[in-house]
Amino acid sequence: MVNFETFRKLALAFSDATEEPHFEKTSFRVNKKIFATFDEKNNRAVLKLNEIDQSVFCASSEMIFYPIPNKWGKQGWTIVELSKVRHEMFEDALKLSYQNVAPKKKK
Repeated sequence: MVNFETFRKLALAFSDATEEPHFEKTSFRVNKKIFATFDEKNNRAVLKLNEIDQSVFCASSEMIFYPIPNKWGKQGWTIVELSKVRHEMFEDALKLSYQNVAPKKKK
């Protein structure tokens, strides 16, 4: 299980990462681009994975990782159930999300 404070600490540890509001959620950004959001009401994260990483995480843990059920999901945006995900798995997915959004020099 990953709580919000752990999520925040991991996300803000990346180079130039910032925390900003995003509608009713908290977003984590690099160069103004979102790489992760936190939905407090549902205790979920949403991460920006590439197509291959999304399919790997979703196939291995379909009750924990699954695409957003709309066009955003087809672009790699993936829901993560924070109450079910192992810390190490979440950390790996969050890092990939950051790398997908960060400028090449930040990776």
